[in-house]
Amino acid sequence: MLSIMTDSTTTAHSTSTLWRNTPYLLLMTGKTGQLLGNGVAVFAVPLIAYGITGSLFWAGVIAAISEIGVLVATLPAGVIADRVDRRRILLVCSVLGVVIWLGLWWADAAGVLNGWELAIALLVASGIAAFSAPTEAAGIRYVVSSEQLGSAMAAMQGRGAVASLLASPIGGLLYGLSRALPFLASAVTYALAGVTTLFVRVPLNDRRRADDSQSAIASLTEGFRFVLTVPVIRTGIGVFAMLNLAFGGVIVAINLHLVATRTAPLLIALIDVISGVAMLVGAVIAPSLVKRFRGGPLAVICLAPSVVGAFGMALVTNYTGYAVLTVVMTLFIPPANAALLGYVSAITPQNMQARMNSVVSLSWTLVAPIAPLLGGILLSTVGVGWTLAVFATVLLLGFLAFAANRAVRSIGRPDTWDADLVAWPPSA
Repeated sequence: MLSIMTDSTTTAHSTSTLWRNTPYLLLMTGKTGQLLGNGVAVFAVPLIAYGITGSLFWAGVIAAISEIGVLVATLPAGVIADRVDRRRILLVCSVLGVVIWLGLWWADAAGVLNGWELAIALLVASGIAAFSAPTEAAGIRYVVSSEQLGSAMAAMQGRGAVASLLASPIGGLLYGLSRALPFLASAVTYALAGVTTLFVRVPLNDRRRADDSQSAIASLTEGFRFVLTVPVIRTGIGVFAMLNLAFGGVIVAINLHLVATRTAPLLIALIDVISGVAMLVGAVIAPSLVKRFRGGPLAVICLAPSVVGAFGMALVTNYTGYAVLTVVMTLFIPPANAALLGYVSAITPQNMQARMNSVVSLSWTLVAPIAPLLGGILLSTVGVGWTLAVFATVLLLGFLAFAANRAVRSIGRPDTWDADLVAWPPSA
């Protein structure tokens, strides 16, 4: 049975405000730039792949290969980040990222880049990103106190929204100037991440490292065991998978439906912009909500509008309705994420942080390819209304499972999270 630790051995960097927390700001700045660079590359890669191969099929194959690295590297990344100095991992990822993106920029600018070289380089680049994500998330936990985790998670949601809003326009502008420029931009952002990491002078690992004598398989198994043992995290795995499948399916269905009805491309892109703006607004209001209300009930209440919005989309048949309901679906997602992810990070021991992040993120990484596949099949067979109703039902089931969980409902305000730190391994 799990016991609760009453005296934490962690020493998170404590300041009166996150804006005075230098290690946190350095990590956030570097990662924000990296997310922006990755977004620019994600936008440009299909266009560049098509320009190189002249084939839509091979452009799709290259884009698909680029995602395999994330699936392959996610779990090993968590194990390594809990056993190796996290600051060093972030520096290595930055250096490798600079080398790969600079290499692609030079090869394409010189006219010697071919499709297979592009695919292999993107495969490695996505693996590097998979290593960087859990390492940075675990490092953030070490420089931020539990009371500030909700605000920190909200800020991380906000940076993702900002990156998604800016990446496509910047990528389009750079691609218009030169096909190779998006690669150069990605190299610059990885260099920025490396420089900011160099200036982080505090340790990003717990003093009690994972036992180096433990094999990698045993370490990974322990990560799964931890996640499946803690009720709130175990629930989160299934719920996150269902919610991401539903959200991804709704987005794909709406976009494909608008394409089929010959909606102007700018208007189709505007739906994604509206979603990004709503997420950004939600991230701005999230810190005050997380500090004021108990995390569990807050997360449940904030997810309810998403369910309503999804079923509303199944009923409306016009562009304006889709735009309005997109705001309803996404506005309160950042407060829910900030409350739940902040709490999960707070109760996870330092030497389990990266593995926990990897295992949990794998749950939604695995379902990501299912959403467009299922959306395409349903649209071609039952139409847009029923397709959206199916995904709304998946969202409703995930919401009900989430709201019914006692461990979720018992999550308090951030000033109580330290008391719930899980002792691991559990005492007999």
